[in-house]
Amino acid sequence: MSTVLTVSQINTYIKSIVDSDYNLKNIYVSGEISNFTNHYRTGHFYFTLKDSNSAIKAVMFRSAAERVRFEVENGMKVIIRGNISVFERDGVYQLYCEDMIPDGQGALNLAFEQLKKKLYEQGMFSDEHKKPLPRFPERIGVITSPTGAAVHDILTVLERRYPLAEVVFEPVAVQGDSAAPQIVEAIKKFNLLKACDVLIVGRGGGSIEDLWAFNEEVVAHAIYDSEIPVISAVGHETDFTIADFVSDRRAPTPSAAAEIAVPDYREVLYTLDGMLDRMMNVVLGKIEEKKSFLNEKEKNFSLLSPQRRIEQYFSITEMLQERLNKSISYKLTGLVGGVVSLASRLESVSPLKTLERGFAVVMNENFETVKAVSSVSVGDKIGVCFSDGELKCTVTDILHNEPENGKEIKI
Repeated sequence: MSTVLTVSQINTYIKSIVDSDYNLKNIYVSGEISNFTNHYRTGHFYFTLKDSNSAIKAVMFRSAAERVRFEVENGMKVIIRGNISVFERDGVYQLYCEDMIPDGQGALNLAFEQLKKKLYEQGMFSDEHKKPLPRFPERIGVITSPTGAAVHDILTVLERRYPLAEVVFEPVAVQGDSAAPQIVEAIKKFNLLKACDVLIVGRGGGSIEDLWAFNEEVVAHAIYDSEIPVISAVGHETDFTIADFVSDRRAPTPSAAAEIAVPDYREVLYTLDGMLDRMMNVVLGKIEEKKSFLNEKEKNFSLLSPQRRIEQYFSITEMLQERLNKSISYKLTGLVGGVVSLASRLESVSPLKTLERGFAVVMNENFETVKAVSSVSVGDKIGVCFSDGELKCTVTDILHNEPENGKEIKI
């Protein structure tokens, strides 16, 4: 009677045959991915690899899946290195994958394009997110390798262009598995401590593998989330990384990043001198303008000022006084002439003139003029006034003129 085998025994036997076949070990298989599943808990990849005629189940365990740089998608053509073996529980053979690369395109290039598209669609490359760089930063942060040429180039340019700025340097690895975490940690540290005004992140040139730390998604998010403006300075002018697209400014080289970060102090001084000259010209022009304005106002004010009015009134007063003096003088001259004429006429009829001609004036004791002999009596005291003196006399006789025959009558 033939031996009866269990299903497990058959599957184990078939697995041993397959596993012992060296033609099925470390083989390369090309095909198209379908039914792809990335197990959310284990991190294993499960999928079917097919061509136009056949299909084979495949699995890629987490340890190998973590090395895949690109995002695996259905319909993607790949080349896989692995082994053929049997999954005893289900009795099916499948491809156990160790490495996976895109068919016809490098894995890193594909990963770069995939991440670039993803972040672009998330708006992380948008100009609206770009922060302006400070014109005159006081502190410059630098994140790069302490041993590469990049740090030397950056420090040399900063010292030459803007020695006033303080440089805060954080050394990190710029390639290898530890590079991306260190770069992320350094960016976060600068932001937490507010250690600088602008941040330069980068390294010198190299292959895409050398620059890959700056294509990691964690680095892109750290740059995007940075409150400090970031200048990406990775590789040479022809090298582009994800960091270049996310950063606020992209520099073609580390030296160019330093030139972008700070102004040239000589140009600043030249600009300041020009501004000072223009400012002085403007100020002097304004001073002259205001001086002319004040002079004009002073002239107008002097015409309207109380002092000016007093001077005007004083001049008018002097003029009127002069006219009054002339008028008075003219009047006085006329009056003096009239008085002289009257005095001359008066003098001609003056009693003194009559007295000088030999006449005399007789006055009684009351100093009243004796006009007639009938107004005195014998014995009265009278005074006879001559031009050169007076005689005191006593009336002893009174003689009256006879008007009829002109004879005198003695009383």
